[in-house]
Amino acid sequence: MLTTTQMGWVAETAVIHECAKIGVPVAKPLDDQRYDLVLDLGSRFLRVQCKWSRRVGDVVVIRTRTCRRAREGLIHRGYAPGEIDAIAAYCPDNATSYLLPVELSVRRTAVQLRLEPTKNNQSCGIRWAREFEFRATLRALVGP
Repeated sequence: MLTTTQMGWVAETAVIHECAKIGVPVAKPLDDQRYDLVLDLGSRFLRVQCKWSRRVGDVVVIRTRTCRRAREGLIHRGYAPGEIDAIAAYCPDNATSYLLPVELSVRRTAVQLRLEPTKNNQSCGIRWAREFEFRATLRALVGP
């Protein structure tokens, strides 16, 4: 079983690997920041927080906050606008990386991405995982 630190390293390396495959330069901050990586998109930089995600049934669940132990117990903290520009998540269950834009990354506890249709065929309000796969979302951010 991996520790949370090891899961974070795996998620970061998966995101770096995705960037390397499509030629996006990556930088890592030297000091303690709320983001793990900086992606050089040419016209701008993208501050990215990397997360480990899990598949639960037909859904990939991406937690969009941090959790740490303190004397008072577990402390949960989300991300605020201006701290990060996106969350990149790696799901080992389907070996896929996802990229959530800032509007899905801040002031939330989790995001669910659907892999398969619902049993009742609901389609309104569904976030399809394929639309947030790393390359697809990055293309939308960079443009043609």
